[in-house]
Amino acid sequence: MISCTEFIPAYSQLFKTLEAKGGVAAVEGFWDYLSEQFLGNLKAMVEEHGIRGCYLYWSHTLNEEAADFTMELDEDEGQFSIHMHACPSKGRLNSIKHITPYHDYCRHCDRLYRNILEPLGYSYEVDLSECDQAKCSLTVRRSPPTEGRIDS
Repeated sequence: MISCTEFIPAYSQLFKTLEAKGGVAAVEGFWDYLSEQFLGNLKAMVEEHGIRGCYLYWSHTLNEEAADFTMELDEDEGQFSIHMHACPSKGRLNSIKHITPYHDYCRHCDRLYRNILEPLGYSYEVDLSECDQAKCSLTVRRSPPTEGRIDS
């Protein structure tokens, strides 16, 4: 069985292989598949708890990954954010000298989570401008209610 520390470079190499064989569309298709098949727990938490579901989901996953991060939740404003100070996945990739990480590795998080949250009526913004340093941030906002729509 592959260890979790070896999974990260394998994942990066898979992205490179998919792009070489089928272009960016193949990589994004794989990310869409992962989102659909494996993020039902995020979807269920947000459906049940609203914006707090984001906090509940990432509290567990980021602590499990031993990430260095700050989260903020403002339920009154309907906003949740994560400021990743040191991403363990990208940090691991940056520390491996014998491989070059997939050029757009960090965008998989954007695609995976955006696919879940936007259809539920949330806006999802991500800043990957410092991902080469294993830093990023994301903000999820509850979309303002529109006439005829009932928010939970």
